Order: sequence, then C-alpha cells, then structure tokens
Amino acid sequence: MMTVKEYTDRIVQNAGRVIIGKDETIRQIVICFLAGGHVLLEDLPGTGKTMLLRAFAKSIGGDFKRIQFTPDLLPSDLTGIHFFNQKEGDFVFRKGPVFSNVVLADEINRATPRTQSALLEAMEERQVSVDGVTFPLDEPFIVMGTQNPVESYGTFPLPEAQLDRFFMRLSLGYMERAQEISLMGRRDARDIIGELQSVVSPADTAEAQKEIERVTASEDVKAYLMDLIEATRSNAQIGSGVSARGTLALYKAARIRAAMSGRNYVIPEDVKQEALPVLTHRLLVAPGSHRDPVRLMERILIETKVPLENV
Repeated sequence: MMTVKEYTDRIVQNAGRVIIGKDETIRQIVICFLAGGHVLLEDLPGTGKTMLLRAFAKSIGGDFKRIQFTPDLLPSDLTGIHFFNQKEGDFVFRKGPVFSNVVLADEINRATPRTQSALLEAMEERQVSVDGVTFPLDEPFIVMGTQNPVESYGTFPLPEAQLDRFFMRLSLGYMERAQEISLMGRRDARDIIGELQSVVSPADTAEAQKEIERVTASEDVKAYLMDLIEATRSNAQIGSGVSARGTLALYKAARIRAAMSGRNYVIPEDVKQEALPVLTHRLLVAPGSHRDPVRLMERILIETKVPLENV
C-alpha cells in the first residue's frame, strides 16, 4: 500500500521534470487536491502556471481543461448548453469545459461576477444546473484560478466571500538564477509534458485520503490552531478575520502535511507551515490600514506561543 509520503513524492518528482525548483508549490497543490479544495494562484504571466497544472493532471492521470476568462465569457461557456439535435429530434446537453478533473481558470478576475459565481458554485457544490437539470461533475475535481497581481485594468476583483472558497492562495515566483539558466539548454516543456505518464491511480488517491483520516491532533495543537484563528479576529488592523471554513481548512492542511512527513499525528510546525497559504487570502484588512495581510499573519505566527513553549 502506498503511503501519503510516497504518493506525494511520486507526483512531485514527476511534475518537477517540467517545473524546476517548485517542489514545495507542487506539494501544496497535492494538499489541496487530497483535501478536496481548490487553488488561487496569484503570479505574473510567464511563470509556468499552465505547465504546472498540465504536469499535475498528467501525474494523477486526470483530464485537463484550460479556460481563458474574459469579460464576454458567459456562465454557459463554462457549464455547457442544451442544443437541439435534429438527428435525434430532441435537446441534448453538451458539457462545458468545467467537466474535467483538473480545470485551469486563467485570469479569473477578468470575467464578470456572474461568470465567476458560476464557476465558484461548481467548485463548492461539485455539480452544475442547466435549464433546471442538475449534472454532477467529474471526480476527482480541482480548480486552479489564476490572477495577475499587478494589472488591474479591466478586471472584476473576487469578493472576499468568494476568495474564502479557495482552499489556498499560492505564488510560483521567479526561478533562481541557476535554475533559469538551466532552462536555456533544455527541451521544450510541452515535449516533456507529452512524455509524462500518470504515477498515481484513483485507488492510490482514495488510499491516501483514508490514511489522512487516521491522522490525529492533540488538544494542545488544536488549541494552538484556534489561538492563531482568534488572533486574526481580534487584531485591530484586520477588519474581518478567518471564518470557520478557514479554521477547518487549516486543520485539514495540517493533517495532510503531517501524513506527508510520515507521521500520524499533527505537530505545531505542520500548522505553522500551512497557515500562510491557507489563511492570508481570507483576511480583510481594516479600513485605513495599509498593512499587507501576509505580514500581519507572519506577525501573528511570531507572537502566538506554541504548546511546547509552555512546558
């Protein structure tokens, strides 16, 4: 039986053939995938977001669809439509691109709120309703929505309530100098992706999720996690702290991180390691405050005592 650690290592090694030096980001995506969550990736164009998700889809043996979000994109362009089939003499449902295992919603903030809501409903409910008929989405199912953090012209920012529905917010960032130089003499990434094979099966995924369910956390660790959450709610520079959905997301992520480390119990370091990607996009800075949510969360992590410090 494959452990969560072996499961993760296989995916990281396989996808890492395409995306160099981003092993930790791949691990975080695996955490989202095993938790049944979705990823918001904020980064500049050209950092390899599409290649990363294509490689991930190949690694898990899933279908991949990329949707370019634009202001004229309609909800039906995502979900699909009923059309009249003259041969059959009846209306037939044609599935949209959201019916895939791995969906890249590229520049999600360029679509109108109505279209954004259609995707977010599919993410939350794992189903779409078209003309009064409900269609379940394919499983497994993960969405990666991307945003350009610099260019805001012609965009529709995601409301805070919708941001909360993303399990994590990640950023690839630039490669290190030596890594980027190594790309110059390498084959095209599309050729490498074309050669990738799946390294885990749906049965392996199910086994990994069962193992995660057996991971426990002590009362001290749970209390530490809640101390972090409550600190976001009482901080004067944060107008709206982390919701209960965020609490559960951090707990899930910490348990998966523990399993990835070969443990069946959570330690405070697991919670600290997942706090920034899981919580920062759920923070709403107070009016008049110009602090960065990431810096605020980092300060909370420094100031909040871990259980071992009380021993």
